Amino acid sequence: PDTLVDVSNGRLRKRTIHPDGTMTYDWFVNDPINNYDVAVNAGKYVHFMEMYNGLKGPLTLDYYVMPYHLEQAERQFQQAKSMLKCYEYWFGPYPWYKDGYKLVEDPYLGMEHQSCIAYGNHYEDGYLGRDLSHTGWGLKWDFIIIHESAHEWFGNSITAKDIADMWVHESFANYAESLYTEFLFGKKAGEEYCAGTRKNVLNDKPIVGYYGVNDEGSGDMYYKGGNMLLAIRTIINSDEKFRDILHGLNATFYHQTVTGKQIEDYISKASGIDFSKVFQQYLTTTMIPEFDYYIKGHELHYRWSNVVTDFNMPLKVTLERDKFSFIYPTEEWKAVKISSEPANQFKVDNHFYVNVKSVKS
Repeated sequence: PDTLVDVSNGRLRKRTIHPDGTMTYDWFVNDPINNYDVAVNAGKYVHFMEMYNGLKGPLTLDYYVMPYHLEQAERQFQQAKSMLKCYEYWFGPYPWYKDGYKLVEDPYLGMEHQSCIAYGNHYEDGYLGRDLSHTGWGLKWDFIIIHESAHEWFGNSITAKDIADMWVHESFANYAESLYTEFLFGKKAGEEYCAGTRKNVLNDKPIVGYYGVNDEGSGDMYYKGGNMLLAIRTIINSDEKFRDILHGLNATFYHQTVTGKQIEDYISKASGIDFSKVFQQYLTTTMIPEFDYYIKGHELHYRWSNVVTDFNMPLKVTLERDKFSFIYPTEEWKAVKISSEPANQFKVDNHFYVNVKSVKS
């Protein structure tokens, strides 16, 4: 009906009014697009816009909302600019400058429709007013704007060939929430947010599904996958290199479909660290790595258990007061010198999603 507005992906080319009281909207997408990202939004929308000066120049930011939500939207959608600043820093240029960026109000919670993000989070911070991290940090920004927009890089530009590898979309979009928290409130806040989301992990089935049969793996691809990326960042031990890897992923696989293994292999090669066993553990099993240890005299004895064969993830622990150091556990017992003070204060860095078990010597 010509009383309604259609908002779809890309840019509006023309509107055609017909004698029968209908109107045709002609939208054009310049860039490759996934079929599941194609969107038709019909409603009595009002429109406002602004410009963002990004890494590739001026980017149009268009917002379509219900008239009675205009004032709220003008306030809430300001988060789009800080989101773009954060993600362009960490991931590289927004992938769809030709098609612009849009937020469109919808009656459902949200969806990452390419260049046309669906928004239904009631113009409030958090996830429908809740904090998915249980830390307080998740109530300081709008979950749908921040999470769904991250998919413009991971999900829309870098797209899994098989839904079994959907962690490529959701694990990175989940960790993007932590990066945005870090961008606003500092690194410690981002780490706390990520670690807090572990309470949502079910370990019900593997994150990677069965290939070739349209099988989506566990929803743990969000929280468990994001925590896997936090551990990988910690092991790389250089935020500059980690950022270079995220930029490299988005440049190498720009506007492409990929396998999960391509992403895994790229991270291992670019970091110079073989993360294959880390990916195998967290993506293909439901086992939480268990760090077994005991302290005898001035020695810490330790090993991995409940892990895949040859699991070799480094771990940060306190060997001295207030100082974390890397150790390199295997499934065999090892020992390392420890100062007398931390013996009673020993702990494992919370950047790692592992179970810690003190055992008798």
